[in-house]
Amino acid sequence: MRKFEKISFEQFKKDVKNDFNLYNNYSLPIRKTKYSAGYDFLLIEDITLRSNEILKIPTGLKVKMNSDEMLMIIIRSGIGFKYNVRLTNQVGIIESDYYNNVNNEGHIWLSVQNHSDEDLKFEKGSSLCQGIFVKFMTVDDEKAVNNIRIGGLGSTGK
Repeated sequence: MRKFEKISFEQFKKDVKNDFNLYNNYSLPIRKTKYSAGYDFLLIEDITLRSNEILKIPTGLKVKMNSDEMLMIIIRSGIGFKYNVRLTNQVGIIESDYYNNVNNEGHIWLSVQNHSDEDLKFEKGSSLCQGIFVKFMTVDDEKAVNNIRIGGLGSTGK
């Protein structure tokens, strides 16, 4: 099963703000055309991304997927070409065990940097990034991996 969900309102209050109206009025990612590979992540609020600024943006989203899949998050090509905006980690990788982790429920954040000389304004509902589901494989002679993810962002390296 593969699906996007909103984080709980309790997590939303911690990460974004205590605004039930805002929580009820943002959208799950969508594909814009029949053959689009990526699901556009829509901003939940207006943002201003100042020149050379790095901004951490909450999506209010988590994703459930099969254990042999990952979600790659990348900047939308038009945003990169037109505005010279990049993800600070270039490509975000969300694994299936990030979903509902104890630290943040699997809340997906975007960290973007404006490399242009101009401040950029993006309205609520605009799409900066897209997520693409990808199946992955492991080597046949791998020793059993039994570690379980406990935390959120960056927790697989611990």
